[in-house]
Amino acid sequence: MERIARDYDAWTNADDRQLGGDELVAAAAGCEAILCAPGDPLIADVIARLPASVRALATFSVGYDHVDVAAARARGLPLFNTPGVLTDATAEIAMLLLLGAARRAWEGQKLLRDGRWTGWRPTQLVGTGLSGKRLGIFGMGRIGRAVAARARAFGMEIHYCNRTRLPAELEQGARYWPDARALFARSQFLSLHCPATPDTHHLLDAERIGWLPPGAIAVNTARGSVVDDEALIAALRSRRLAAAGLDVYDGEPALAAGYRDLDNAYLLPHLGSATLEARIAMGSKALDNLDAFFAGRDAPDRVA
Repeated sequence: MERIARDYDAWTNADDRQLGGDELVAAAAGCEAILCAPGDPLIADVIARLPASVRALATFSVGYDHVDVAAARARGLPLFNTPGVLTDATAEIAMLLLLGAARRAWEGQKLLRDGRWTGWRPTQLVGTGLSGKRLGIFGMGRIGRAVAARARAFGMEIHYCNRTRLPAELEQGARYWPDARALFARSQFLSLHCPATPDTHHLLDAERIGWLPPGAIAVNTARGSVVDDEALIAALRSRRLAAAGLDVYDGEPALAAGYRDLDNAYLLPHLGSATLEARIAMGSKALDNLDAFFAGRDAPDRVA
């Protein structure tokens, strides 16, 4: 914010709240760029109504499914994102989800906070250990590889599926599977790290849940749209899956109601990049891109 105040004449969202489309259009009056965030509805209608002064879009995120890329291209608006600087923070949250779901952390918290804990018992909240288990990583990019590195420290066996096989120095001994079915069939734990695209929409649906071993645990720190909520909720209720850990949701901040009464759903409110270090780095990278654009240089993180 200090850098913005120093280098730009900016209108800022001081309340840190999500704006509606009409508010975004109004706030953009006289502006040459918009620095948005996930949840800001830069859909086709909003982009079409942006003032003619707007020349560029930057998003405070790696994912940009909240921006209608085709509409931005049609307006001639370049779009920049912030890759690389939130890798560690998101990988840490993925491990938190793996551990929280496997070790029934929410149930333990609730037991204590509700005043129902009566003391240690041999059978109380027995969960699943990570050591020696097979972790399937769907999408072995920066974050997927960072999760793999952390999971190895817990003694997990790493398997992955990616659009292309990684070189051996990046695989670090992980086993490659060329398709999702082969990976899922071997994944006692599954961690999703793919982008939100038409091909990955509801990737984890009833059919693919059926490919997982009975009692598997799935976590998602990618985008909410890659999970079919109704299918996952049904699998958790039936105990076809032992548990799930979720940090992102389809249509967030809305949450599919079925998750609320499931003790085996470990839920976080999109905290993947929520460290001070990551958020400062994201803001700096977004401004690096805008600085380059306005200086007539090639911006390093142009995605459209």
